[in-house]
Amino acid sequence: MGVLSSWRPGRRLKRVPVVTLMPHSRCNCRCVMCDIWKANRAGTSIDEATVEKLVEDFRALGVSLVALSGGEALMHPNLWHLCERLKSLPLTISLLSSGLLLERHAKDIVRWCDEVIVSLDGPQATHDRIRGIKGAFDATRGGLTALRRAKPGFPATARSVIQRGNFRELPATVAAAKSLGFDHVSFLAADLSTTAFNRPGGWDEERTGEVGLNAAETEELAAVVEALIKSPDIAFVRESPARLRRIVAHYRAANGLGEPPPVSCNAPWVSAVVESDGTVRPCFFHEPIGNLAEDSLPDIVNSPRARAFRSLLDMRSDPICRSCVCSLKL
Repeated sequence: MGVLSSWRPGRRLKRVPVVTLMPHSRCNCRCVMCDIWKANRAGTSIDEATVEKLVEDFRALGVSLVALSGGEALMHPNLWHLCERLKSLPLTISLLSSGLLLERHAKDIVRWCDEVIVSLDGPQATHDRIRGIKGAFDATRGGLTALRRAKPGFPATARSVIQRGNFRELPATVAAAKSLGFDHVSFLAADLSTTAFNRPGGWDEERTGEVGLNAAETEELAAVVEALIKSPDIAFVRESPARLRRIVAHYRAANGLGEPPPVSCNAPWVSAVVESDGTVRPCFFHEPIGNLAEDSLPDIVNSPRARAFRSLLDMRSDPICRSCVCSLKL
């Protein structure tokens, strides 16, 4: 008997409070830990007709938070009309950005978005090197200045992916975030093992080694994390000490030095990811469950395929969940 022939339908989702929406697939950075930019020539933007459908779908599902991701959402040719339509609903918009276009769009960002989360890879030289863009750090500085000028106190958080190119610089990254005017900094590990971020075949061992940490480097990271936890700067960091130590555990597991950290996540039951071509996923890392060209979002998240996925998903044993670098718990 096949696996799906014996599944019991998972419950239907009446509400999906969180949706990650990718309005635009292209990116204006060339980050070493992400391959999205390698598909820029085939870039797509979510069209106006789909936006109109999504407004009604979000209303039906009680969506309360939309995270604009990508690619770079600010490269969408009509992003602010999209946001205007979304804001016809009682929801919050969180913008995830590389930071390069913040200054140009500052007035619209503070008008239509409720917060911004900006990628930060370290102090200036490190950030520009990892982004693959000369002047990226200065562009972020200009963007933060413009946001504060347009709306003093507008919430802005830096997000840093810990990897081989910056793991020794956590204290310097905190200092850089402070100098740029962010409210907080957040850290997470690099995704090394999934097909997300335009890696349909995954990474080979050489590519993984360029971004991941080896065993010795992981122990160096552990010492850096413990020093950060004991320092006053920990108050500026969004993660708890336990979540910072989870990043170390993630890299230890990647080197076969322990079990992956326990998974505490309910993303497939409370969220969905909508890509610029209409593809819908239960989270960033799992396989698609449908496409908006064929069904509405409520129908997709409650389709036999989606309900089977949720019913059969055991995060304690699923390889994608066990190696996941982030989690959503509502």
